[in-house]
Amino acid sequence: MNYLVLDKIIKQALIEDIPNEDITTNSVVDEKSISTIDLLCKEEGIIAGLGVFKRVFDILGNVEVEIYKCDGDKVYIKDKIALLKGNTRNILLGERVALNLLQRMSGIATLTNKFIKEIENTNAKLLDTRKTTPNLRILEKYSVKIGGGCNHRFNLSDGVMLKDNHISAAGGIKKAVELARKNTSFVRKIEVETENIEMVKEALETKVDIIMLDNMDLDLAKKAVKLINKSALIEFSGNVSLNNIKDIAKIGVDYISVGELTHSAKILDLSMKNLKIIK
Repeated sequence: MNYLVLDKIIKQALIEDIPNEDITTNSVVDEKSISTIDLLCKEEGIIAGLGVFKRVFDILGNVEVEIYKCDGDKVYIKDKIALLKGNTRNILLGERVALNLLQRMSGIATLTNKFIKEIENTNAKLLDTRKTTPNLRILEKYSVKIGGGCNHRFNLSDGVMLKDNHISAAGGIKKAVELARKNTSFVRKIEVETENIEMVKEALETKVDIIMLDNMDLDLAKKAVKLINKSALIEFSGNVSLNNIKDIAKIGVDYISVGELTHSAKILDLSMKNLKIIK
């Protein structure tokens, strides 16, 4: 992970939470106080972001974090994930920011892993999307990978994806692909979003690399997969859930993208408890 980007995220989060000072902590805790505290798990899931959690306290300083798990580990209720020891004020300063990031990342990894289990006996790969929390994409996409998924485009500079509005602006799939090939590097793959069989046929005629089946029902998607017949990679997107992803994978698509992984994942419940003043 890019630590320059990570540190910027953490520092901005700390500034948001501590614009001037922690008036509560500073009024009741001596500045030289040393304590320990446990990081505990309150529900079952996949842990992700332990390095990010630790980095919060590295930045604040004078807090050691001893971690007992690894990113990707399954964790259970009452598991002790880490022990913190150091300046009490700094522990309390970083508590909420560190927990917010760790809980968010672990929630994404946990949900991703649930989707992965549904398609583990198929050839389909699970993808995330760009439907991420602004400025937290690097953390959220990392969490998807920890949960067993794969990353789609990280940003708009990563690849050519001609979606409905691009196609409309260009005047059709054929024209959009022609312009993309003319104005981008030959090493870039081109993906085209399609919504019906006519669009799939037009995309096939242009010999694009990837065809997205967007918001198609299963019967229509089956027809599209048969028509494409391995002439291009196939991505299925739209209205994917834990209830239907296995059926989608079985029709023979190569990738299934799920925005829910990052835009709707529930946090994994974690807490810092049992603070003990030792000095």
